[in-house]
Amino acid sequence: MRRTALLAEARRFTLHVVTGFAAVAAHYGTMAALLAIGLSPVPASSVGFAAGAVVRFMLAYRHVFDPTLPVAHSGLRFAIALGAQALANAALLSAGIALGIPTWPAQVGATVLMTFANYAAYRLWVFR
Repeated sequence: MRRTALLAEARRFTLHVVTGFAAVAAHYGTMAALLAIGLSPVPASSVGFAAGAVVRFMLAYRHVFDPTLPVAHSGLRFAIALGAQALANAALLSAGIALGIPTWPAQVGATVLMTFANYAAYRLWVFR
């Protein structure tokens, strides 16, 4: 990879992480509110995940990637990727809780792991 391409990729990944903080804030804020009213961790996280997804799509489409496809086409691909990501998030959280990890550390671990998988899916398929 040439230096300019490498720098562009590093910039995109950095923006992915930075804008990810906004998506995580929406996810975790929603999750915390739902936990506070008595919803169990995995459903609360799944609803929070959807809230974060809306934030993620808007920021990724407009500020992180240079999509060549119209928003509707990228949106459909994002929805497909999102379904897989929601299942993976729920599975990782469930596994962490089953291993005795408290809810929030398990969710943070799932989020960190998903960051890399999400970037690859977005970069190579959703927003290409």
